[in-house]
Amino acid sequence: MAVKVSMLAILCLASTIFAADYVPTEKILLNCGAPADSTDGDNLKWTTDLGSKFLSSEKSSTSVAATQDPAVSSVPFMTARVFQSDFTYSIPVASGRKFVRLYFYSNSYNGRNATDALFSVTSGSYTLLKNFSVAQTSDALNLAYIVKEYSINVDGAWLNITFSPSSNSSKAYAFANGIEVLSMPDIYSSTDGTLTVVGSSSSFTIDNTTALENVYRLNVGGNDISPSGDTGMLRSWSNDMPYIRGAALGVTVTADSNVTIKYPSSMPTYLAPLDVYATARSMGPDPNLNVNYNLTWIFSVDSGFSYLFRLHFCELADYITKINQRVFDIFLLNQTAESGADVIAWTGDNGNGIPFYKDYVVLVPGGGAQQDVWLALHPNEASKSQYYDSILNGVEIFKLSDTNDNLAGPNPIAEHNVIDPSKVLPPSHVGHSKNKTAVIAGGISAGIVAALIIAFCFVGAARWRRDGKEASASDGPSGWLPLSLYGNSHSAGSAKTNTTGKESGQGISGLDDEEVPFTAGKGKNDPDASPGYDGIVTDSKSSGMSMSIGGRSLASDDSDGLTPSAVFSQIMNPKGR
Repeated sequence: MAVKVSMLAILCLASTIFAADYVPTEKILLNCGAPADSTDGDNLKWTTDLGSKFLSSEKSSTSVAATQDPAVSSVPFMTARVFQSDFTYSIPVASGRKFVRLYFYSNSYNGRNATDALFSVTSGSYTLLKNFSVAQTSDALNLAYIVKEYSINVDGAWLNITFSPSSNSSKAYAFANGIEVLSMPDIYSSTDGTLTVVGSSSSFTIDNTTALENVYRLNVGGNDISPSGDTGMLRSWSNDMPYIRGAALGVTVTADSNVTIKYPSSMPTYLAPLDVYATARSMGPDPNLNVNYNLTWIFSVDSGFSYLFRLHFCELADYITKINQRVFDIFLLNQTAESGADVIAWTGDNGNGIPFYKDYVVLVPGGGAQQDVWLALHPNEASKSQYYDSILNGVEIFKLSDTNDNLAGPNPIAEHNVIDPSKVLPPSHVGHSKNKTAVIAGGISAGIVAALIIAFCFVGAARWRRDGKEASASDGPSGWLPLSLYGNSHSAGSAKTNTTGKESGQGISGLDDEEVPFTAGKGKNDPDASPGYDGIVTDSKSSGMSMSIGGRSLASDDSDGLTPSAVFSQIMNPKGR
């Protein structure tokens, strides 16, 4: 009996520990250059580094930021420590993996020009940043501040973080607003050779020699999750909307009232917050629509590195309880990462509400500074599953250090749409007018309005030809498909202003002929399809178009196959692409 009681006590204790958030042994938040300790908006306490034992020397200065963007919190961004030569923070820690987060706010410190802040950051043998420009990165990504997060294994008793101004300019300097060091469980390593390399039969190993940089962490279909809402590791999870391609947003999903999320015994609850598994994005209830498009996210990454993609799954619908009810394919970098993904099967056919994750490694080839990686989901039609749909709850993407222990990539380049006034009005009319800007703006606006009117006229004419007569006044415009004049706009806590996602370079219309998932008739390919999906889409209406916006389906069945977005694209770009 005593043995049974002891075993029961051990099991209860193990269950209690397993159900708890992670408790870090080291939790250091340094507010660089701050006059005193302070607390941020997430109720986290930051310690000033003035007189800190972590400073290796006094060859630095402190400063207050000259201005404050409304999107920037005071702690830790409004003070900084500035370095004009190499400077090292030496932090005593126990051996093991650590989250290292560096906080930067591009501003003028002690009268210095923000664009002169050009520097590198190293930690032990790892190069984290090289010739890094906070100003250029903030401008290119339209961010008010930058947070860089790394996972680094420490073998010894010290974690050293060195800031080095660039040698390319005599005015160059380095700075830091905040430094965070947090012990972490080893949840991203894979040493058993089972890590899948997409598009290859080879395996990949992530061990203690591998450093990781988090580049994206998304709560798919849900809200932002602040560090205090994480599971003890102070990770930030962002909404996925800004990264969805085009207008095919799918639908957001929350757990049905009678579905309880139950972490399996093999998975620590701190791996991802319950809020991540309690929301998701699926393709929607219409199987005819779903088989004709991919649910796609686009991520810009540095070229020439390997990336770990961790995808989080949990079936939230009360009607999905068995194998082969929802089966789908996963594509990464235009290659098949998983064929026949079935969350119920992955979780041991134990019903819904069970979290699960899958890891994939993507080798992004060199060439250029950054490139886009597409993550796409599509129903697996070969399985003849009950529901032609797919689901995703969360995404984490990490850059992996290369053979030289390097994680540093080039500074991103801003993509500004510049309008040449001389191409809008004849040269003789430009440069002498006091209201030149107003004239140019008016001309552009008028042109866009005219294009829209012409587009609708084209579609209207197509419908009249189809019916063999002009539509009567009583018919009204109810059958018309309106143009979308907005992109994937979002405003995050770190964003300077609302930003618009890339829509195949159009920049004017939220939709174009390549952005609309459609049924284009036999023999035409779906431009949104990834390898592994043949792209042939058919329907009883051979020239129709179907589209999902925010979970709603819109349909147009013009006999000439003319869609407003396609007409608009041709008007604005008559020579094609």
